[in-house]
Amino acid sequence: MPDAQHAHADDPHAHVDPHLNGPGREGLTGTVPGSHYVTLPVRDQITIPPDGRPHDAQPQWRQDFPIDWPQDQYVARRDFTKFLVLTSLAFVVGQVSIGVQNLFRRRRGDLPIRKIANLADVPVGSSIVFDYPGEHEPCLLIRPSEHVLLSYSQSCTHLACAVVPRIPDNCIHCPCHNGYFDLHTGRPTAGPPRRPLPKILLDVRQGVVYATGIERSPT
Repeated sequence: MPDAQHAHADDPHAHVDPHLNGPGREGLTGTVPGSHYVTLPVRDQITIPPDGRPHDAQPQWRQDFPIDWPQDQYVARRDFTKFLVLTSLAFVVGQVSIGVQNLFRRRRGDLPIRKIANLADVPVGSSIVFDYPGEHEPCLLIRPSEHVLLSYSQSCTHLACAVVPRIPDNCIHCPCHNGYFDLHTGRPTAGPPRRPLPKILLDVRQGVVYATGIERSPT
């Protein structure tokens, strides 16, 4: 006669382990109470030495200073997620702040704050053209050195020709009538122009360059 503990599961006369069919679990064949399950360690938190050998087989220095690769990767992912969330939050807060400032500026009749470019997209010794404050009012953003940003209207104060920066020569040139402006001040230095170029006010926030207004010299 077969042992009762090894009887076939379909045998109605087989011995039933009370742990498998205790109070509240009647009829749930093949189940066990939760207390019978052994909690296994989380795979991502199991220490795995770099060479894969058991802990006891490792040299003494590695036993004293174990390298927990899965846990280290888990921390790296967690930190990256935290960094991503905080960076996104800072970006959102910055954009909302700019929107609020522009709302108050419009009420006061001031010019808006507008993004020009990411600072990383303007290499040292280069310049870019952007429109400010209107869509058809071209301006220049010039970066002559690592920590210097200059910005002027691109329209010559003589007859509104488009001026061109010459960074190595520290000047801005108007090719229409051979006019020149000082690169760092925007003041005319040669040719027909008599008034300086309107200066665009700048603000750099978290690696982004913004135009915040226009400074027009009276002379």
